[in-house]
Amino acid sequence: MRDSVNHWAALGLGGNIGDAKVSIARALVLLDARPDCDVIAVSRLYRTPPWGKTDQAWFFNACAAVSTQLSPEALLQTCLSIERDMKRERLERWGPRTIDIDVLAYDGIKQSDTQLEIPHPRMTARGFVLMPLADFAPGLEVEGCTVANWLANTDTTGIEVADDDLGWWRKY
Repeated sequence: MRDSVNHWAALGLGGNIGDAKVSIARALVLLDARPDCDVIAVSRLYRTPPWGKTDQAWFFNACAAVSTQLSPEALLQTCLSIERDMKRERLERWGPRTIDIDVLAYDGIKQSDTQLEIPHPRMTARGFVLMPLADFAPGLEVEGCTVANWLANTDTTGIEVADDDLGWWRKY
């Protein structure tokens, strides 16, 4: 469902199967090519240790801001469709994946239903989300605290910048 109003949303992207850098870049290009979604900011690219299930390859992670005419639910469905098109298989929670795209925040709203919870329920505890999100939205308030403040109190051990160029995603 579309409306004529543009909304701001933050997305988290990651992967650790195949060439994850290329997969994340491709997902961003696919989002940006849509008439109802413009990528307006992208973080640096990060290399991050696995979280939750630690016996797997390291990840690449990034965040992006989009201006969209899609509702939160339609944006989620768009992200899931891109994941499916890129052969994402959901075999185990927090397991290896070719691509993962999460809706982190949307116009500062708070919602919780069976399909989508905004803000993303675990984002404030994940350095691999907060670090890239802070590249373009350090002042974004999430659960009463800014992204920068959450990041200052979150473990970022092992997280490293893989590409410092904010246009990295256009190289692939």
